[in-house]
Amino acid sequence: MDLKDFLRQEDFIVKCQWGISLMNARLQMINAELSMRCGRKVIHSYSSRIKSYDSIAAKLRKKGLPETVRSMEEHVSDVVGVRAVCTYTDDLYRIGEMLCAQRDMRLLKKKDYIRNPKKSGYRSLHLIFQVPVSFQEEVRWIRIEVQLRTGAMDYWAGLDYQLQYKKENREAKNISRELKEYANAIEQIDSKVLELRKRIEAI
Repeated sequence: MDLKDFLRQEDFIVKCQWGISLMNARLQMINAELSMRCGRKVIHSYSSRIKSYDSIAAKLRKKGLPETVRSMEEHVSDVVGVRAVCTYTDDLYRIGEMLCAQRDMRLLKKKDYIRNPKKSGYRSLHLIFQVPVSFQEEVRWIRIEVQLRTGAMDYWAGLDYQLQYKKENREAKNISRELKEYANAIEQIDSKVLELRKRIEAI
């Protein structure tokens, strides 16, 4: 089946949406537990998406792969994505650990772009899971990428995403250099804010 037609299938969309609902429910439960334990709200926002045909096709082309359903299933791990945004970096790792401890989900891959940022300056904790979805009397395993970021990382990533398709422009290259500098500044701010929170908690 053609990749574009496959992505339009109702059963594919329903399975993805079900997987998103399951992951969001886990994150909300983790947030409730951590917020109670810490005495403050831990996750401040949630978002989710199913990758568009254009995004998937562009990713496959970048890898030199054919634009087929099989290529997508074997080489694109972030077709379904969920994001949680927090204030503090240590909370991102707590949430990641609690997600990994869920017995009915399988961790496939962990990418720590906080400790090992991308060349662009991008920082985030990515966890790729398989989650079980009961569909048409069968259990199907859906891959979901969970992105955990601070608020500062999130708005930086939004700008970087907007720039991705304009990088051949001279001004875009200047902006890219500036963004890298601001990524370093954001890292310092995130570290300082975490330090201040710990000092306040110690009073």
